[in-house]
Amino acid sequence: MTDQAIDTDGSAAGGAVPRPASAQTSGGGQFVGRRRELKELRADIGRAGLDTISGRKAPRARVLLIAGRPGSGRTALAEELARQVADDYPDGVLRAHLTEPDGTRVPTERTARELLDALDTPAPAGADEDELAEVLREALAGRRVLLLLDGAVDAEQVDPLLPDAPECLAVAVSEGPLTGIPDVRPCTVGGLDTAAGVELLSRAAGPVRITVDPRSAESLAEACGGHPAALVLAGGWLAARPKAAVADLAKQVHDRPGDETALARVFQHSYALLPSAAARILRLLSLAPVGHVDPHTASALAGCSVSAARRTLDDFTKLGLVREVGSQLPQYELPGCLVPLLRALTESEDRPGEVQLARARMLERTVRLLQSCRAVTEPDDTAARKKLAGMPRALRFPSPGAAAEWLRVRQPALLGAARLAVADGELDTLARRLMAALTRALVAHRGTEDAAPELYGIHQLVLDVAERRNLPREKAAALLNLADLDARTGRTHEALVRYRAALDAGREANDPYATGRAMESVGGAYQELGDWSRASDWFGRALAQRLTRGERTDAARLYGRIGTAHTYAGRYGEALRNWSSAVTGYRKSGDVGGQARALSELARVQEYAGRPEESLRTCEEAVEWARQAGDVRLQAALQLRLADTLDRLGDPAAARLHRAAAERMLGTGAEEVTGLASKAGVAPSAYEIRSTSAED
Repeated sequence: MTDQAIDTDGSAAGGAVPRPASAQTSGGGQFVGRRRELKELRADIGRAGLDTISGRKAPRARVLLIAGRPGSGRTALAEELARQVADDYPDGVLRAHLTEPDGTRVPTERTARELLDALDTPAPAGADEDELAEVLREALAGRRVLLLLDGAVDAEQVDPLLPDAPECLAVAVSEGPLTGIPDVRPCTVGGLDTAAGVELLSRAAGPVRITVDPRSAESLAEACGGHPAALVLAGGWLAARPKAAVADLAKQVHDRPGDETALARVFQHSYALLPSAAARILRLLSLAPVGHVDPHTASALAGCSVSAARRTLDDFTKLGLVREVGSQLPQYELPGCLVPLLRALTESEDRPGEVQLARARMLERTVRLLQSCRAVTEPDDTAARKKLAGMPRALRFPSPGAAAEWLRVRQPALLGAARLAVADGELDTLARRLMAALTRALVAHRGTEDAAPELYGIHQLVLDVAERRNLPREKAAALLNLADLDARTGRTHEALVRYRAALDAGREANDPYATGRAMESVGGAYQELGDWSRASDWFGRALAQRLTRGERTDAARLYGRIGTAHTYAGRYGEALRNWSSAVTGYRKSGDVGGQARALSELARVQEYAGRPEESLRTCEEAVEWARQAGDVRLQAALQLRLADTLDRLGDPAAARLHRAAAERMLGTGAEEVTGLASKAGVAPSAYEIRSTSAED
């Protein structure tokens, strides 16, 4: 079988697919036919465009369009063109699928983000389509790349992704014209000619039977209408049945109802001869997220063992019904052109309850795999590892590295499963469990910062479910998580709106944690915006709640945040009172380290307020508490502050002693100690907040 003449439209996850050209065309000798189309496309690359004719330099990449129906070999043609001209684009080939297997268009922001991932270019979590498209154009500026955009629905999908670089080339694959993109001539793909069709049959079925009965092979190619996907299915059927005659298959395909397409006729013939169990598995594969199937997915959908599912998928590969994806893990791809046929069979042959049960089994299996993926990162003596030991062997990962690789390979399908579960609307409980497990696994293996873009999308899905099911507690949590990511990426105004919405949801749920966290976060957003009065006001509201609940440590922290806001506003008297309260709170709660850090901040404010002697005494007390806490970095930073204060008080000898003590503590020079001050939570005393306020 050859993948080269099968269209891969919609058969993979939407977005960038960083797979090599060999995934579609293993070399120049593997592609069948299409010489005329290739010649026209290559000539079109060098054809003078309208800008060139008018004397203007082309402002954007040249766009070629390959148009044809799914399964016509349009993607294979694009891949062969990319293989032939790859040397002209030394910065590589970027691939993106713009539709899901069921024909759903992929949002442009998701495609742009995945293209940026393929370029190893970071993009802020939660950025919108326009921002991501701009980042993508900047990343492609000065590069010479070939961009292959598969399954484009319309020009609105393609236009934002086009580089502002005439040295680049964009090859769009679509079912029809892309009205709206100027200077694009479509290369329309139809059926293969008879000779090319016979050659494709020969490669799929083996050359012997085709060679001994060439007329029957030509008849079969004509019965398939030269349709590449149909020819591959026919060749796979013949390969699995060495004693079957080519003439008999040609007659059977030809005699099927005439109102069906050639692909439908060949597919129905192959499907009709499958054992009932295999036919059921094949139908249910249409439920697989983003068309990517692994043995676990097939096993869960069909309710069979993982090994049986693997054998069945291998059999389907030989028949041309699925394609094996090159990866370190067993993974298969369902051709997008077969998805509508399988969906129709599922609707006619399976009861809705059975289909829903298959979806539920698939989601439950995915949840358990994600739980195992996260648990393997835990220490051996934890409850998660003990629970992992009780799982079936097929669900356990041998090492954290193997789990991380599984998560990386399956990430598009896992995210697709979450989107499908939320869109389904009938399995919200499983959807919530899936999203929670996926979040924990991503954080465990990649960390919050690295996984932020994926986490942003997951939190948006959680919010959708919470709003649909009227779950205010989960709505508050999702809004807080989204707002945190907005705040980290500099979208403070957007974060503020979400924090206030989270506060409303937390109050509706009567959730003191969510309301307290939201009020404090609103204060933090105002502080980031430089609105010190509103910041201190919201911190005060959060403080009142903490005091009511007797949460001393959190109250002490909030006293410190209020003190910081007043310090920035130049209200040093209020700042000193709040930092003194913070010191008292940490002392009562027994937090020695917190007490030391609060004292250091109190000393800083005293210095700003023009009380150097008091600052010196407070700083010495902070050093002692830092010593008791065993915080060497904080001690060193405080010693450095003492040295600066003593310099200002006219005692350089004592200042040198404290500076030398700081150097001895960390075994480094004074410059390095200064750099460590901020890491220890102590601002260097040379920094001063200036204000026009005359208070204190």
